[in-house]
Amino acid sequence: MLARARERLLAADLEGEMIEETGTADAVLATLAKDADAVFLGRHSSATRNALGPTVRALVRHSGRCVIACAGSPSPMRTCAVAFDGRETSQRALELAGRFASVVNSTVHVIHASGDRETGSKVLGTAEAALSMQRVSFGSHLEPGPPGEVIARVVKRVGCDSLFAGAHMEPREGRASVAGVPHVEEILLHTDIPVVVQP
Repeated sequence: MLARARERLLAADLEGEMIEETGTADAVLATLAKDADAVFLGRHSSATRNALGPTVRALVRHSGRCVIACAGSPSPMRTCAVAFDGRETSQRALELAGRFASVVNSTVHVIHASGDRETGSKVLGTAEAALSMQRVSFGSHLEPGPPGEVIARVVKRVGCDSLFAGAHMEPREGRASVAGVPHVEEILLHTDIPVVVQP
């Protein structure tokens, strides 16, 4: 596998370091990821409620790095959705989406789920201001309903081909916290797009 990976890197005119380790995938990848800016990996089938899988969750939780779960098919990532609730991790996801969009000339669609239009407009206003400062093409979407459903609906309607979202640490009774991205997993039940999870 490593030999095939090396061939693909060379064919793409890229350099890479091949590392072979023993141990559980979650622990080994989390350790290796600490020296990286971002981690790319595949994800489970969209047909399950745990579509991101335990390895993605472990990497978000332990490595502190941006984790990009690739889709089944390549994506141009020209129409990026951002799940935005105003919290710190979603602000970091928005900033990353804006930087990405400024390099590859993508459009960013900021999505916020709220039944309160006034409060929701204020939350979206902070995202719009940040993207304006980055001089990125964007649209904003404020709709009532549960976040997963709202984001999935907008992603489908607009034709977004990637999703940026912040992870939230959810405490578990008697156990360590887990990286929570329930709205992302709801979306992945309905579509096969790459997901960028920002811790």
